[in-house]
Amino acid sequence: MSKFNKIDTIGIIRQTGIVPVFYHADVEVAKKVVKACYDGGIRAFEFTNRGDGAHKVFEALMAFARAECPEMALGAGTMLDAPTAALYIQMGADFLVSPCLVEEIAPLANKRGVPYSPGCGSVSEMVRGMELGCELVKVFPAGNVGGPSFVKNVLGPLPWAMVMATGAVEPTEENLSAWAKSGVTAVGMGSKLFPKEVIKAGNWEAISSLCAQCLQWFKK
Repeated sequence: MSKFNKIDTIGIIRQTGIVPVFYHADVEVAKKVVKACYDGGIRAFEFTNRGDGAHKVFEALMAFARAECPEMALGAGTMLDAPTAALYIQMGADFLVSPCLVEEIAPLANKRGVPYSPGCGSVSEMVRGMELGCELVKVFPAGNVGGPSFVKNVLGPLPWAMVMATGAVEPTEENLSAWAKSGVTAVGMGSKLFPKEVIKAGNWEAISSLCAQCLQWFKK
């Protein structure tokens, strides 16, 4: 089961503000990346269900995070059906994320007290997600559906909505400031936070430093 209850996990995501999104088939690389993010101040991390055997990597990563990163909420992304979501819940996922709204996942996650953030590209999808009990909805792909202005305009009639924007989020002061000013609760950031050359070189300190800098920009 998850380490944190639903309310605490959402609180961690809100407080952190930046959720790294990452996948790697090598569990040792995944461990290094999670620890680097943790050392940089990150407290919520999404490992995506991509590639054969991703669940095996996640299981090992979860054991590592529980031991070495005790304050980290480790979630599972790219959830596309309820059976897969159930598998990750069984392995202890602290939260679930999808690139789209998968309604069958919501009651399963609610029953187990695990936050589920469905990917939404319209106001109607966001509202439907909230009706299903998804407190934190994910706008995706955020840059394509309207960027920060989309979120800002949606929060006008829906000021109670909690939004996590993923897609077109960049590790720069200008970009993160724009998202923060739009009113998002958090942002998800993928490959641009983990340049291939940095991963290949094993420069984990660079990732830690970039995470710390991004957190400052976002919270500024």
